[in-house]
Amino acid sequence: MNAGIDADSRPVALAFRALQLGDLLVAVPALKALRASMPDHRLLLATSAWLAPVVDLVDAVDGLIPTGALGEPLPVEPGSVDIAVNLHGGGPESAAVVDALGARLVVRHALRPGEPGPAWMEELHERARWVRLTAAFGMPGDPDDVSVARPEVASPAPGSAVLHVGAAFPSRAWQVDRFAAVAAALEAAGRRVVFSGSAAERPRALEVAALARLPESRVLAGETSLLGFVALIAEASLVVTADTGAGHLASAYGVPSVVLFGPVPPERWGPPPGPHVALTHAEVRDGDAFADRPDPALAAVTVDEVLAAVARL
Repeated sequence: MNAGIDADSRPVALAFRALQLGDLLVAVPALKALRASMPDHRLLLATSAWLAPVVDLVDAVDGLIPTGALGEPLPVEPGSVDIAVNLHGGGPESAAVVDALGARLVVRHALRPGEPGPAWMEELHERARWVRLTAAFGMPGDPDDVSVARPEVASPAPGSAVLHVGAAFPSRAWQVDRFAAVAAALEAAGRRVVFSGSAAERPRALEVAALARLPESRVLAGETSLLGFVALIAEASLVVTADTGAGHLASAYGVPSVVLFGPVPPERWGPPPGPHVALTHAEVRDGDAFADRPDPALAAVTVDEVLAAVARL
């Protein structure tokens, strides 16, 4: 869905959020707020090009502008954007990217007293943060409106219980033996368990499957496209995952989920109301996202706690 500015004659609104899958999904409520308040604008999202298949599922967005590293200018002619929105962050780097577009209206957090826009509040939930920003400029939204369209590809394992065993950082990686124990218990209870993850996470998924005495054929990590992964989550009966994009997809599709939190608290990134349970042990949290081992708040979550949460769902 890559889109040039000159594709049609409507005025352009451009939202900047060049991050990962989960980051895109928590920005969906703000994107819907922008669309509802600007029905006559063409709404473009400047984000990572690899996310294009998922951006296509966000009905509020008309096109994607591919981005590079933070600090690089967007491939957009200054002055060609009517409204520029910074959904990326609250610091000077992202503000400079958006300000450089030369838009008639810039929607972003204030960097200094006296500037338009709200002050950055660190403690806000990420979904609420961006809806608060758009509302400050007269574009209100619902922070819990996270739904996106279903992909048109088939799930590789419809109705399965999906254990997403990977994570972007070791601090968010729950222990493999505990994932395996959960998988074995779910199988014993009559569920069909499959394991998702990226190609880089496939060895970890294979280890979990082996410990759970499940066949390698249940390991889908590294074997699905991005849309195939989305379809897998959308058609799952249950998702168990650390704080990753898989959890946000489960929220988007209302799939029952158990989401395990480590360095980042669920008060900041947890699921919206629905068939979702967030588990963590805040009393022992280190909060170091770049640590080389699971955060104590995650490591303290037990197999019994996860299975009890599944039973509640």
